[in-house]
Amino acid sequence: MSEFPPTNFVAPPAQPGPAARTSQRRGLGVWGTILVSAVTALIVGGVAGLGGYLIGSSGDENTSGMTNVIALPELDNIVSVSSTDVAAIAESVLPSVVSILIEAGEESGSGSGFIVQSDGYILTNNHVAAPAADGGELTVVFENGEKAIAKIVGRNSSYDLAVLKVDKTGLPAAVLGDSSAVRVGEVAIAIGAPLGLNGTVTSGIISSLDRPVTAGGSGELAFINAIQTDAAINPGNSGGPLLDGKGRVIGINSAIATLAGTIGGETGSIGLGFAIPINTAKRIAEELIATGDSQTPIIGVVLNTAYTGEGAEIGDITPGGPAEKAGLRVGDVIIGFNDRQVVDSTELVVAIRSYAPGEKIEISITRNGQNSTIPLTLGSSTAIG
Repeated sequence: MSEFPPTNFVAPPAQPGPAARTSQRRGLGVWGTILVSAVTALIVGGVAGLGGYLIGSSGDENTSGMTNVIALPELDNIVSVSSTDVAAIAESVLPSVVSILIEAGEESGSGSGFIVQSDGYILTNNHVAAPAADGGELTVVFENGEKAIAKIVGRNSSYDLAVLKVDKTGLPAAVLGDSSAVRVGEVAIAIGAPLGLNGTVTSGIISSLDRPVTAGGSGELAFINAIQTDAAINPGNSGGPLLDGKGRVIGINSAIATLAGTIGGETGSIGLGFAIPINTAKRIAEELIATGDSQTPIIGVVLNTAYTGEGAEIGDITPGGPAEKAGLRVGDVIIGFNDRQVVDSTELVVAIRSYAPGEKIEISITRNGQNSTIPLTLGSSTAIG
């Protein structure tokens, strides 16, 4: 059972509504004038659902672990460059970044991705890959101009992540960093194919961390516990890497904020871009590569969408699920998740998804006017793309 499948946050790609919901403490909008949307570039026409996301899972609860997971490259192979040498970082990392051409019937689009294993595995956003899941085609374009048809290895729409595979070996894999070590104010570099312009490099800083962002459309929705950056991100950057000052991937560029009422409904960078932290993406990617599926952590509740107070009120509890086992009850208001304050339902969902199934956490609740903290072990459900 999905934790919180609201429909009131959805923003259709053609005519966005209030797609961003963040906490009052760390909110995006000023008088509701800021929207969040996916950053896949539409080249010809509009692919249905291309800017959309899906939350939750229709799979049964499954707490079994993943086996034979091959670890993706991490910090050992740090790019040997200065923390301020953007040119050297770009030269080193560009061969690992690809653009992705999407063909779905008579419509097409483009996005970005990056190589995570030298034998042809590529990580990108689910909303980039999803249009090709039912008969479409994905073509990967490498930095040297070579092209290859890609197959979808697996997708996790709850996290807006997908792994593709091309029939190539000896590819230069990107080095993954540690998103938990990122600090506000550090250098941030985005690489991708905005508006179809392959190999575009932009730079800025990390503007904020743990930004609760929801974005989606066409009945689909994803929650992102985002890294915020002012490095320019535009349509087509979706799935491309966000790098630190040593050329390590710390996030996957996935959404941008735009001002409501923009002329012609066009979207573009206003210095508010959002990336999925690589620590989360790495776990999902490794599971998808190993099995084709991945696990989404759950606590086994449905939240009351009519609740307007601070926190997230439990409206229903999954029988036999983690919440019931921990002693949570219908009507409890969740106000904290480990050390993180929960001011609304969105913040709770992104907090949960920052962890992995099987991890032990503490939930702070208010019950009958009394506060208490309850230990809970996260369950899981298989995310179906």
